[in-house]
Amino acid sequence: MTHNHSALTSLISELLAEPDLAHEDVFRRMLQAGMQDLVDAEATAKIGAGRYERTPERATRRNGTRAKRLATPAGELEVAIPKLREGSFFPSLLSPRRRVDKALYAVVCQAWIDGVSTRKVDQLVRALGNDTGISRSTVSRICSEIDEAVHEFLGRRLDHTWFPYLFLDATYLDVRVRGRVVSQALVVATGVSGEGRREILGMALGDAETTDFWTEFLRSLRERGLKTATDADPLGVAVVTSDAHAGIKAAVKAILPGAGWQRCRVHFARNVTQKLGSAHSKPVNALISTIFAQTSQEAVTAQYGQVTASLRASFPEVAQMLENAEPDLTAFAALPREHWQKVWSNNPIERLNREIKRRADVVQIFPDRDSATRLIGAVLQEQHEEWQYGERRYLSETSMRKLIHILHDTEPAHPGLLLTA
Repeated sequence: MTHNHSALTSLISELLAEPDLAHEDVFRRMLQAGMQDLVDAEATAKIGAGRYERTPERATRRNGTRAKRLATPAGELEVAIPKLREGSFFPSLLSPRRRVDKALYAVVCQAWIDGVSTRKVDQLVRALGNDTGISRSTVSRICSEIDEAVHEFLGRRLDHTWFPYLFLDATYLDVRVRGRVVSQALVVATGVSGEGRREILGMALGDAETTDFWTEFLRSLRERGLKTATDADPLGVAVVTSDAHAGIKAAVKAILPGAGWQRCRVHFARNVTQKLGSAHSKPVNALISTIFAQTSQEAVTAQYGQVTASLRASFPEVAQMLENAEPDLTAFAALPREHWQKVWSNNPIERLNREIKRRADVVQIFPDRDSATRLIGAVLQEQHEEWQYGERRYLSETSMRKLIHILHDTEPAHPGLLLTA
């Protein structure tokens, strides 16, 4: 049986009972109720059934809701986004990609106005129908709107939960600084929360990946509420996954005491290829990958030793690399088995970097640092929202309980789990 429970109908009944409500409040609440009805209607169409309704066309079921705040001319509204047991749903009404498109448009137009655009940007401007001129005030207004949302997102508090897993990586963008085109390091941090969900935690743009730059970036995350692990409360950052950049490792030791460091296995394989060349490295990397095919911490340790010993005669330099990297490459083994594949490489954040580069390649050269932050910040905010509203838990609730049990253990289960100062 279908239960036709419209948010707008309920509001009208409430307003009839309270006719003295202020007009502004009435309009805001009617707008919110109307948007809620549209969201629910789209969810019903996607699911193939209404709430509490059983139909032959029903593809999945509702699984609660997640609140989404919206800024409108009538004030701030809150809409409940239905979650699904299978698949994902984000209402087209809210247009999650519109922000990025506006940011890209603003950057392209700013480059065109400043006279520093490339031929590709000029072609894009003409394709947008703006070859006869672009209003500086219009571009300024768009930039201001985007900047406000991006800065609020990038500066938000991070103490609403704890993040056991932190992923760090960098890519490079071409930016015009003081009249010269220079390469700028863009660093991004993502995390997995205590609820097993992924979030974008922050980004920063700087001249290079120095230890000072990484230290300042991680310090900014701590100042925004990122919890660190202590003996009294181990529910803080447990493991940081990254490549073997010395600046990252030094910054983690300085700013995130008690956190372990997992060296990305994919980056290590690339290091082996650089050392041996592609022809010789393939069988060696295949042998090394057997370490990660094990199913227990003890088996990982045993296989690591066997692989290192078998390479010592033919490839002594690789054997030495393995010996030096053992605590860092096998930090994952102290964690719940269900988390290993999610933690032992930087693949998830590298996919995010590819999306960043895809957007940046459209611009080619950013007219200034603010425009780079504007566009990349919008891309990151979009991805964050998709993770929040369109993705099932990245790590299961059961496996997160196992992690909490491990972290409360007084003796570290593996020497690589904790970095020494």
